[in-house]
Amino acid sequence: MKKKVIYGLLITLLVVLLGSVGGGFFLVDYALTPNHRGKDVEASYTYMSNSYPWITSWLDSLRTDTVYKELYITNEEGKRLHAFYVAAAQPTNKTAVIVHGYQDNAIRMLHIGYMFNSKLGYNILLPDLQNHGLSEGEAIQMGWKDRYDVMQWMHVADSIFGGDTDMVVHGISMGAATTMMVAGEELSTYVNCFVEDCGYTSVWDQFGKELSEQFHLPAFPLLYIADEICQNKYGWSFKEASALNQLTNCVLPMFFIHGEADDYVPCWMVHKLYEIKSGNNKLWIVPNAPHAKSYQMYPEEYTERVRDFLEKYNRKEYPDKQ
Repeated sequence: MKKKVIYGLLITLLVVLLGSVGGGFFLVDYALTPNHRGKDVEASYTYMSNSYPWITSWLDSLRTDTVYKELYITNEEGKRLHAFYVAAAQPTNKTAVIVHGYQDNAIRMLHIGYMFNSKLGYNILLPDLQNHGLSEGEAIQMGWKDRYDVMQWMHVADSIFGGDTDMVVHGISMGAATTMMVAGEELSTYVNCFVEDCGYTSVWDQFGKELSEQFHLPAFPLLYIADEICQNKYGWSFKEASALNQLTNCVLPMFFIHGEADDYVPCWMVHKLYEIKSGNNKLWIVPNAPHAKSYQMYPEEYTERVRDFLEKYNRKEYPDKQ
């Protein structure tokens, strides 16, 4: 009888273990290799026109007048990456690199491109992150490996627009997390400041939150197993992919924007990020705004707040820049 009980327990443990491993593989594939909207370029143009009708004429002019230019680079892993860029109407060294979110693409950031290019007079460059848009990549990298690609694009943007730019990096959602991850690296002197809009503290925190809300499961053991699978398959872990940790190394100014009603990347995350970041920073909690909708709800105020931040910090004579 005792042997039967022990045998039964072992079988149960084996089933639980196999189920957890299978669940870990499912979670990694579900999160990092979805068949997503960010790969449909033409549908993205339609989405932008419908969602941001005030940019439609500008958007049409980009396409019909071939104002924007497309280009490709190859990153250190040999992946071919895509971006497009638009020069300002008047020559300037003011340049913005604009980073899209999860399952989006460069086109779906053209509302921010419009703000910088049409309203603020900036040159803009918008990359497709890995496994988005026209860029290669076997999986979404959640900003962590993307930070190196964005840094490469920043160098390209500086070269395209004169080699002596005053540069800001502006990201939304996963693009905001990517922006903060970039901010913690050693950067060239042309980079002056950052704008992050509704970025998460870490991939671990975000996936743990989604695991709880979508599947009603605790982090242990599934998230731990998925983390190991991601390390073995893609070479990075959920815990190391931390915007929070990267910000401890950032000395440049950052504008933190977060929707008060964001239930996807919860608002508590921006408070942790803002508190840990030293130096000259600004925080705007946007009333009633859900995830990634702050500009859509308050385009004029959003533009003016970004303008005020940039006028103060996106310039090379900023005294605290290192």
